[in-house]
Amino acid sequence: MKFPTLLPARFLRRENRFRATIEIDGRPAAAHVPNSGRLGELLVPGALVWVSPASTSGRKTAYDLRLVAHGDVLVSIDARLPASLLTEAWQEGRLPPFADCETLEREVRAGDSRLDLRLWRSGEPCWIEAKSVTLVENGLALFPDAPTSRGVRHLEELIRLRSEKERAAVIFVVQRPDAVAFSPNASADSTFARTLCAAAEAGVEILAFTCQVSLMEIVLDHAIPVRLPMGR
Repeated sequence: MKFPTLLPARFLRRENRFRATIEIDGRPAAAHVPNSGRLGELLVPGALVWVSPASTSGRKTAYDLRLVAHGDVLVSIDARLPASLLTEAWQEGRLPPFADCETLEREVRAGDSRLDLRLWRSGEPCWIEAKSVTLVENGLALFPDAPTSRGVRHLEELIRLRSEKERAAVIFVVQRPDAVAFSPNASADSTFARTLCAAAEAGVEILAFTCQVSLMEIVLDHAIPVRLPMGR
């Protein structure tokens, strides 16, 4: 997935979940933060970031915050991307667990939720919810970085679909290249971690992939192991 033209800037402060102040060309400016997570390890004052100019007029924020430099690692923070990254990978034959699926739909209602993808194979559906991961500690990708009742509801819906014998999966898209495994972040949301374990026990597929990130594009890369808590 190609990025629009990106401009370097410095992160100054986060005003609220979806708005930040950056410094660009020596002047402060407002930027949209497309991620409701805390991003505490990434959005620190003075951090080098890359932004794109707003594509629509009349917005209160002149830029979209896209990438953050974390040491020598580029991290994409745009939580809107995972479903599109999975779609692109599937269309290009780079999503092996679903290579035998024939068609794909986006944003499909299931019960009281709207799930990211529904694929079809021989008339049978496969439901997929995609989650954006930006937090990596010592090579371990962690989700979430803040409590997510919405994420819990999505898992509960996938469990319900599995109880009706439909294929279901949750895919954690790590929008950086430096993770070697994935685990639920129980210290941030123990309910989500427990529900993810329950989903695995119910037959929901739990998958995780890293991404290659550059100033030009982000591409879904390779699968990494999923480590669920023991003794749950």
